[in-house]
Amino acid sequence: MTERVGELLTEVLERNGLSTEDLISIWFTATPDLHSDFPAAAARRLGIADVPLICAQELEVAGAMPRVVRILAHTETELPRSGIQHVYLGAAAALRKDIAQ
Repeated sequence: MTERVGELLTEVLERNGLSTEDLISIWFTATPDLHSDFPAAAARRLGIADVPLICAQELEVAGAMPRVVRILAHTETELPRSGIQHVYLGAAAALRKDIAQ
């Protein structure tokens, strides 16, 4: 899981032209079936050491897509909201076809 979360976080930063200096805080959520590690551990392994991170579990909803980690990053950026690249990797792109890039 840590490798895939690291990939997701890296994509979020790269696609939005962000550096770790732009990060204010990051909130990670994971579906209840994921319990091998904290998703935030991936951020620490990428060298994000001085940014507050928190992990939470998604609601267990019948029919929800399993094995999903979501990232909500609070950042400082000059990008308008319309310029933000929302990143959905793999099968998760089906969750938000309207904004998945």
